[in-house]
Formats: sequence, C-alpha cells, structure tokens
Amino acid sequence: MRGSTVRAGAAAGIAGPAAFTGAWIAGSLRQTGHPAAGIQISGLAAPDARDPWIMIAGFLVLGGCSVAFGAALREALGGRACAAAAPGLIQAAGLATIAAGLLRRDHMLLTSGSVSWHNHAHDVISVAIYADLVAAQLLLAARFGRDPGPPSDPGEAGGLDWQPWRPWLLASAGVTAAVLVAFAADTSAADAGILQRVAVTIPLAVIAAIAARLVRTPASG
Repeated sequence: MRGSTVRAGAAAGIAGPAAFTGAWIAGSLRQTGHPAAGIQISGLAAPDARDPWIMIAGFLVLGGCSVAFGAALREALGGRACAAAAPGLIQAAGLATIAAGLLRRDHMLLTSGSVSWHNHAHDVISVAIYADLVAAQLLLAARFGRDPGPPSDPGEAGGLDWQPWRPWLLASAGVTAAVLVAFAADTSAADAGILQRVAVTIPLAVIAAIAARLVRTPASG
C-alpha cells in the first residue's frame, strides 16, 4: 500500500521534530544555575551536562525519523531525480544528526583551548546539517513551484497541491539562513542559544508541516 507507506514515514516526520524540540526544552530546564537558553543545544548532550541522555536521545530519534521521512517524501513526490534531491538531503541530515548525537562536545559550555577529535567532528557535522536544511527548503520550494496542481493519482505528491507552499518555503529558507549567519557571527554571545534554537526550529517546523499534510494521503494499492 503506497499511501500507507507514505503516511507511516510522514508520521515519523512529525515525531522526530517533536522529540528533538521536547528534548532541548527539557534539557535546558534541567541545567540548574543557567538560563534556559543560555546553553547551546549541543552542550545539553555534553558529559558534564545534567541528564545528557535526554538530548542524546533527541538527536538519535530526530535522525532516525528524518531518514524515514525522507524516504516517504521521495515516494510521495514520485521518486524522479528532480524530486529526490530534497528528500535525499533530509535523509543525509538525519544520518548526520545521529552522528552529531554520538560524537558529543567535550563540555556543556564553550571553552577555549584544545578539544577532542569528536568535539571537532561534532562542530563540522553541525555546520553541514545547518547548510543541508537550508538547501533542502530551497529545493522543496523549487520542486513545489513546478507542481501543476493535485495529480490524478492520489498516491503521487500526497494527492495535494503543493504550489502555494513555494513562497513560504523560500521565506523559511531565507529566515533560517539569516538567523544562522547571526548565530555564527558570535557563537559565544548571550543570545547565541536563542538564535540557534530559532534556526533549528524553523526547518523542523517545515518538515513537520509537510509531514502533517502527507499523513492525510489516502492509501492506494
């Protein structure tokens, strides 16, 4: 059942962002003595954080769900090369998110001096994920802009008209990129944690919104 497969993967596209967001909210509130947004998301999974397993679990769940959602989105869009690029990026971001959760930062707070190889790897992977999610939104905007309207096959593109989503995706990609630039300009600033959370939440909200619409895909043989 093609539609059932798409809906199952779409459900993962909702569960992953929800789990990750819940993890950083819970992890932030658990760090007594620090403002709720005073610690960057990666720091919540560091060995010296309180209950780092919460954030680690968030990374792993989001990563696995992103891989499943990317597969469902590729199937819903028809699997053609032009339609597979964005789902492929989402799946790549999912695998990178799992790696980021396992290759943890050394310390909860940013510190000067030498750091471990896995700390360096985590930072590099994080940059790749940020770039990946901006590119995925742009590619989805391009794909949805070519959507002629609701297809006759209810299993393709979710049986839905995606063209009106194009300007919203372009806007979300632009805002995500702008916030990331502001965050990268000074990662040790007092508001860096807030900027990072905003930059992460926007593309995750986009994924969840697309997934929620695909959940309504009628099952087809």
